[in-house]
Amino acid sequence: MTTLEMRQENSVPNTAEDILAAVRALTPELRERSVEIEQNRRLPADVVQLLRGAGVFRMGFAREFGGPDLTSAEQTAVLEALAYADTSVGWCGMIGMDSGLYCAYLRPSTVREMFPTPDMSTGGLINPNGRAERVPGGYRLSGHWNLGSGVTHADWISAGAHTCTDGELDRDADGNPNWRVLLVPPGEVTLIDTWHATGLAGSGSLDYAVEDVFVPEEHTFSFGTPLSRTGPLAAPDSLMRKMPGVPLGAARAALDHVREVARTKVNRLTGRRWADDYRVQFTLGECEMDFLTMRHAVYGSVEDKWRALESGTAYDELTPDERVATVLLAQGAFRGALSIVRRLYDLLATASIYKPSPMDRWLRDLTTMCQHVMAQDVIVQSAGAHLLGGRPDFPFAVGVTV
Repeated sequence: MTTLEMRQENSVPNTAEDILAAVRALTPELRERSVEIEQNRRLPADVVQLLRGAGVFRMGFAREFGGPDLTSAEQTAVLEALAYADTSVGWCGMIGMDSGLYCAYLRPSTVREMFPTPDMSTGGLINPNGRAERVPGGYRLSGHWNLGSGVTHADWISAGAHTCTDGELDRDADGNPNWRVLLVPPGEVTLIDTWHATGLAGSGSLDYAVEDVFVPEEHTFSFGTPLSRTGPLAAPDSLMRKMPGVPLGAARAALDHVREVARTKVNRLTGRRWADDYRVQFTLGECEMDFLTMRHAVYGSVEDKWRALESGTAYDELTPDERVATVLLAQGAFRGALSIVRRLYDLLATASIYKPSPMDRWLRDLTTMCQHVMAQDVIVQSAGAHLLGGRPDFPFAVGVTV
């Protein structure tokens, strides 16, 4: 790293308070550029640099590697503020900061080699859509992944795969295929411009493909085997805990927008102020009630789990109730945020449907966001199955990594 690069890195906020303040300071500019970001269908390069400079990508890095070591609740709060400014930017910040969380599963020497600065971002998928053939020193990786959020600006691209030996899937003692995540340089990845989406248009969530690329063993990991840290951020669900920050931020933005409109709007037919209209008052009050309920539930569950893990309890020692709480409330935040924005959209009626209105974008962003697995019924099924000792259809939701 050059002297200039070290000086620039040292100027990046490196505490929860400072990163949150830096993100909030970006709100006016990001809001002003929301239309541009959406039309661009990916984050502009200078917006990515704004996120780096605000410390967004370093949030998951341990102090050992120059990061701020933020708790899951602190990460969630920053992402909430970022999504309040622009939902696509918040989504990319949420994905990009996984770089530090992935590092829990890499050896310290590998972290320092791959991430010489904590302000490097990741993008892509951990789903095992590829095949990784074992070869001396690593794997030959091939596959095709879709919905690769952040791949247009990522420093490393994640690619989940099932590993193979001599063409046959590797399996554990229970017959489950071996799942591993491989980190690949962007230059080894082919981006496929498929991202013409209803919402989150600015997230650059392109398809991508890898064809017979060698990936060194040390650039791969399993969520079941932390190698460079212990504690709450060495647990496999750390990736999911901060995700509700994005829908919460979008819902808060919509609530504040409609509240501001309602303060001054007058019904042209009756001359009645919206601030005095029962329907307007009830809708805003009900949506605010729902928002506060789900927000406090999300943060409370994240903080409860953090305290349990920080006390020395191993993730596998958590009770089923402790394991499912955060993911169920995260799922509720995704769906609840969409419900709030849909009701506010209906309240503004025709004023919502024109593109200059941010309500249109918030509704489309949340509709698209709720197609993510985190908002799907399989989360609820997996939690219920875990509570009953049954078989979750999406085991990773409850921290099962096989």
